[in-house]
Amino acid sequence: MDRVAAIVPARYASSRFPGKVLAEICGKYMIQHVYEKAQASQADVVMIAADDEKVEKAVQSFGGKVVMTALSHQSGTDRIYEAMTKSGEKIDIVINVQGDEPLIPVSVINELIDVMKNNPDLPMATVAVKGNREDLSDPNKVKVVFAANNMALYFSRSMIPYLREGGVDADVYLHWGIYAYRTWALEKFVNLPPSKLEQCEKLEQLRALENGIGIYVHLSNLQSVGVDTPADLAEAEEKMKELNANG
Repeated sequence: MDRVAAIVPARYASSRFPGKVLAEICGKYMIQHVYEKAQASQADVVMIAADDEKVEKAVQSFGGKVVMTALSHQSGTDRIYEAMTKSGEKIDIVINVQGDEPLIPVSVINELIDVMKNNPDLPMATVAVKGNREDLSDPNKVKVVFAANNMALYFSRSMIPYLREGGVDADVYLHWGIYAYRTWALEKFVNLPPSKLEQCEKLEQLRALENGIGIYVHLSNLQSVGVDTPADLAEAEEKMKELNANG
């Protein structure tokens, strides 16, 4: 039976919103909301991969499992790999749950776990949601196109698919940055050098595609609110209050 770890990378010094993982939403740290969502999932182990003692102490204060990782990591993927190797846990599948998604639906985490458990040959999987043509012009919204078998063909900040004059319109899908990895694929990924397309688009998942590591794209009709700015934080809090009021 595959053993699953949900690992939340928590970098304190976010460039756009320093300390955001410790920002409070409805009386709890943002990272606590994420941790509790991961704990409510089918994952066997949940841990925070921290890089700052302030985050470590905060996670300990609410009884969470935390692993300290190096400050020098360039990506959350490197951070979760160090946490996995330091944890001493036997792990077959790793779910990378972003530390700035306090409203991530538990069902999305579970669906990704099920995809990996039901398809033992998949090295990686991620999630996409339907977008619209207006999203194509926003480089902060990462687009993904995939094959008939749902394996990713490409991720881009640019307009994909591009509707040429006289062309047949195609659906637009936006990438939702939660990932699942087999442990062997995660180890292979972090030991590869940054790839050309990855460095061009600033999208680390392109390193996997450029090196022949397939990524399955699971489609969801749900949405979350990622927190990159104080304005996003206020939006997330309003949404959470609304959800709590509706039970």
